[in-house]
Amino acid sequence: MPGRFRLVWLLPLLLFAGLVALMANHLGAPQQQLIRSQMVGKPLAGFALDGVAGAPGLSLADLQGGGPVLVNIFASWCLPCAVEAPQLQTLQTRGAVIHGIALRDRPQDVEAFLARHGNPFSRIGQDPGGRMMLAFGASGVPETYVIDGRGVVRYQHLGEIRPEHVAPLLAELEKAR
Repeated sequence: MPGRFRLVWLLPLLLFAGLVALMANHLGAPQQQLIRSQMVGKPLAGFALDGVAGAPGLSLADLQGGGPVLVNIFASWCLPCAVEAPQLQTLQTRGAVIHGIALRDRPQDVEAFLARHGNPFSRIGQDPGGRMMLAFGASGVPETYVIDGRGVVRYQHLGEIRPEHVAPLLAELEKAR
């Protein structure tokens, strides 16, 4: 009987240890492999968002007929969005056209965020209900997408843009030409 008693306690402990090991293994995996938008390679559906913070709004028509652009989904309440702000400014300085989508945010909060962290956006669409997050297949904020001149999603960058991500994003924009 003592052998069975030990097995009853040992089996759940081993299962728990295996689960922890599996989770720890996935923590080091690149996010791009874990959460990929199903929209990559597909055209966006029609949409039109009102402008916010004095910027013109954003629609599908704004993403079509020109060169590739970055679309950054952000929010004033998002700490990683503040972290990536200098890199967005660098991308803009290096020639990237960047449009923003303010997710579930109040206009005055978006204005204050941009006043504090800079405004690299040519257009900013206000998305109070989060429907564009679903349309892009986004899982959170911030996320940045390369959209080609036909309105097709070509690349998804998950999480904040760090300095080491600037060159790869510029390369993805170039590939989308």
